[in-house]
Amino acid sequence: MSARSEGHKAALLVNLGSPDSPSVPEVRRYLREFLMDPRVLDVNWLLRFAIVHLAILPRRPKQSAHAYQTIWTAAGSPLVVTSRNVQRLLQERVSVPVELAMRYQNPSVPEAIRKLMARQVSDLLLIPLFPHYAMSSFETAAERVREVARELAPGMNVRVQPPYFDHPGYIRALVASAAADIGRPYDHLLFSFHGIPERHIRKSDPTGCHCLSTADCCERPSPAHEFCYRAQCFRTAREFVRRAGVPEGKWSVAFQSRLGRDPWLSPYTDQRIVELARSGARRLLVICPAFVSDCLETIEEIGMRGRETYVAAGGVEFTRIPCLNENPLWIEVLEGMVKEFTG
Repeated sequence: MSARSEGHKAALLVNLGSPDSPSVPEVRRYLREFLMDPRVLDVNWLLRFAIVHLAILPRRPKQSAHAYQTIWTAAGSPLVVTSRNVQRLLQERVSVPVELAMRYQNPSVPEAIRKLMARQVSDLLLIPLFPHYAMSSFETAAERVREVARELAPGMNVRVQPPYFDHPGYIRALVASAAADIGRPYDHLLFSFHGIPERHIRKSDPTGCHCLSTADCCERPSPAHEFCYRAQCFRTAREFVRRAGVPEGKWSVAFQSRLGRDPWLSPYTDQRIVELARSGARRLLVICPAFVSDCLETIEEIGMRGRETYVAAGGVEFTRIPCLNENPLWIEVLEGMVKEFTG
């Protein structure tokens, strides 16, 4: 079906973003915008400015640029290229306009909102491409879109698709994407979710006393779980294991990509990979359900550095299970969200 605007409804997909190129200046620009977001580095502005400009930007852009260069394709950033493909595939399935934006850099949120305004869109479904709620991903994307819509299109109503960490379709798509790998012999399946600081978990806790208060807090029912990234990650892993029939004792959860010295969610993926190799897990599968599109954190951090770490610790066969990317079942999930919105 082709898109039409007469219904005045539309969908907007928002992913995290990527530098416009793997050059040091572009990576520096991207990191500056990303790390100056108060929902990412949640300290007062003066301290955040000092940390970013004095401690991180002098050295980190060169390191990150090298990492981006190892994954860059002729078409550009894998994250952006895949997200555009998903936008196109979804647009082919629904009759309302579908736009794409990145929370940081391009295509930008203002650019997407202006395109929607030109089509006289009054009701917008925002689908953050983050299955789990976190202030540094889902929340900041939603608030940025609301902020830009208020400024550029004050009459536009923005509805945010809730986190879909245990959505049956999302779980089914995850399991299908991993079917070939988990269908072969393996010793352990590691769920590697993006890490966040523990303080983010506590800040998002509406009860003010549940999250991280006990070792089993994620197992005990609480209204805090609606906003608890950690509890939602564990729920995704458990639902995957149940549906895929992964035996107990052959899987675990870890968190990757920590930054700085403050406590982040643990166990840490890089350390867990070493532990598994040394414990005799000769064939390791790693899946990254917090990411719906392959990107620097999945391709380079897990697929390249993770593999090197595993082999150096004595592991033999390391398999990174790709993200959902353009998986037809994933496109079907997005289609269902849009069609529920449009009625």
